[in-house]
Amino acid sequence: MPSYILNDHSVELHYPAVMGILNLTPDSFSDGGKFLEPAIGVDRALQMHSEGAQIIDIGGESTRPGSEPVCEQEELSRVLPVLEQLPKDQFLISLDTTKPAVAQAGLQAGAHMINDISGGKDELLDLAKKHKAGYILMHCQGAPKNMQDAPIYDDVLADVRSFFDQKKEHLIKLGLPRIWIDPGIGFGKSLEHNLSLMKNLSYFRDEAWGLLLGSSRKSWIDHLCDAPTPESRLGGSIASALASLRQGVEIIRAHDVQETTQAIKVAKELALIE
Repeated sequence: MPSYILNDHSVELHYPAVMGILNLTPDSFSDGGKFLEPAIGVDRALQMHSEGAQIIDIGGESTRPGSEPVCEQEELSRVLPVLEQLPKDQFLISLDTTKPAVAQAGLQAGAHMINDISGGKDELLDLAKKHKAGYILMHCQGAPKNMQDAPIYDDVLADVRSFFDQKKEHLIKLGLPRIWIDPGIGFGKSLEHNLSLMKNLSYFRDEAWGLLLGSSRKSWIDHLCDAPTPESRLGGSIASALASLRQGVEIIRAHDVQETTQAIKVAKELALIE
């Protein structure tokens, strides 16, 4: 049971850990508009924790394919009223943002880690170092607005691994308390790219970081299984989560926390995963 000190809070994580997704946006692909009221967002975070989430990932800007960015003030107005009301000693709070001003305000309000889909902005890394916060580094080809137009790789496994390896020395020098990498399923990847990455997640294991997978409810499941609505993709989400845990993934980012937690518990009892 590893323990960390993240943003001046001593925390323990029981791996595998489920990260519950809290989208405080009107336009997220799966649950946009459901949690716009701060009280509803807080209740949802506490509910996911009661269902087994050890981490709550709060986001105030949609990064679905084709989405437009929002201004700093708008993102802050969505995130801070929820973040400020959440307990800081019951579960980890991750802030999903690419904006340094939002990250700074969130860390000052007690967030424990930054979830950075931008690929490692220097300003975000510097803030993580300053606050001694956890850091999630995700790979993305392109920006959300155009990332799914025509993603191309010479070799998706080698290219994505090279992306992380090029940042490895700098990440180590920062001395952050914990780093996780996310191969970025659905972020500038075709179905074939996504499947290749998920079949070979162990290729990305390294002493310098842990692995996180965010495949929940994404459109790759529809392309594979004819599941047109995000809510109809639970089976594919859980299957990909369990398969990833056999390859050493530490954190599963999930919309359906209760079902994912239950599946992990059963898989462990049946010795399907450690």
